[in-house]
Amino acid sequence: MWLTLPPEVIPAIDVLGDEAVRLRRGDYGSVVARGEQPVDLAATWIDAGAQRLHLVDLDGARAGRVRPELVRSIVDRCGSIPVQASGGIRGLDDARTLLDAGADRVIVGTAAWPDPTRWLALGDAVILAIDVRAGHVRSAGWTQAAGVSFAEALERAQGARVLVTAIDRDGMLTGPDLQIVGTAVAAGLRVLAAGGVRSPADVSALRGVGAEAIVVGRALLTGPRS
Repeated sequence: MWLTLPPEVIPAIDVLGDEAVRLRRGDYGSVVARGEQPVDLAATWIDAGAQRLHLVDLDGARAGRVRPELVRSIVDRCGSIPVQASGGIRGLDDARTLLDAGADRVIVGTAAWPDPTRWLALGDAVILAIDVRAGHVRSAGWTQAAGVSFAEALERAQGARVLVTAIDRDGMLTGPDLQIVGTAVAAGLRVLAAGGVRSPADVSALRGVGAEAIVVGRALLTGPRS
């Protein structure tokens, strides 16, 4: 299992309603896998050697509300394995609610833009999501424009750890966007990468451009592709 490869490979658990799902390009109408309970999928990745989990509340991301009970259910199953949680965070109180529910880090997207500086008060407990489509950042579960370009987001996120996602590659198994990840690294940011990863070779390629960790979803469910 390639969960043990460097850099850190973090399995994604995307939750819609009460099910773990995978979407194509973040499209809520394009579910390519569904039906498993989130806690069961968490157990699968822990048994396979995962050292961290990435939890996404898709309903929360779209609606703008957090579900601490979802986070707590995953954290309780994970034991000592840390969980980074996202979806629905619109203010510092929301972020702290998820941290109090047991998340060790929170990912903030919609509420981070255009001014992410207030989130830096959370230190290493926060990751800023830079979700990119056609050179611009998307928000509200990728359904809206955030009003900033990718270049502007990199400039404003100085000092932060960021999760850079290539939206049009997410869930497509077409390979990662090395250019946007490399650009973020070159801007001096600590970068987690997501979108399009299909194989251990892609993990190695992202390591080559400086990503500190890789979030992987569909490829772990279906098996690596060449």
